[in-house]
Amino acid sequence: MAGPAGRIDAVLVCGGRWHDFDFARLQLLERLGRHERVRTRVFEDYACTDAIGSADVLVTYTCERRPNAEQQQVLVDFVARGGRWLALHGTNSAIDAPAPGTPRLFTTPRVLGEVATVLGSQFLGHPPIAPYQVEITQADHPLVVGIDPFEVSDELYVSELHPPLDVLLHTRYRGPCRGFTEGHVADSADDVQPVLYLRRHGDGEVCYFTLGHCRGRFDVQDLGVDDLGRTDRGSWTAPEFATVLDRCLSRAIYGAR
Repeated sequence: MAGPAGRIDAVLVCGGRWHDFDFARLQLLERLGRHERVRTRVFEDYACTDAIGSADVLVTYTCERRPNAEQQQVLVDFVARGGRWLALHGTNSAIDAPAPGTPRLFTTPRVLGEVATVLGSQFLGHPPIAPYQVEITQADHPLVVGIDPFEVSDELYVSELHPPLDVLLHTRYRGPCRGFTEGHVADSADDVQPVLYLRRHGDGEVCYFTLGHCRGRFDVQDLGVDDLGRTDRGSWTAPEFATVLDRCLSRAIYGAR
């Protein structure tokens, strides 16, 4: 899929709500910049249909960015024709915030269409941010080989899954997702939550990594908090996260090895 002289065209979509997208954008662009063959265009949402339609690689770090029907089709077609999509953290989210004066409950409408199927999941909720253990599902897979189980302090995603998924990292959670109408896990048989997985669609592949939460002091003003008084870097401070993220990005750029 590479262009003349081996050039690889990448699109980075980074934007949305309730996260420090400036921080995430810089982190991802720095990593993309390590690859000499890659040329990257940057956008805040999925309106960049022409760019996605001609790209080799798509990297997304979003939250509550909802592609419309036309954009959904472009994303589905991108993967089907052989595109490689590295989807991070809240890419699979569509979240309605509570109206002022109503109970603080976030809902997760099913508005992503076939994109949710291609991504392999749609976000339902997460418990309060706290340390949790990430387990290795396939220790011999190139994306996670040599990685031991590790602890992160991040948003633990509970999602509606759309298999088949090739799960490489997972965690376990049973309990409520306070503040969300969905995502509550009551049955221990369903407590395995994918953290990193691959999903094929047509000739292409999605690599989904749920870690990577980050938030700055001023990122939830629309929820009535002018200044959180702190910054949160989540998994970005974990060396295991950095190693696996770099491997996932290399796989997206150069294909499976």
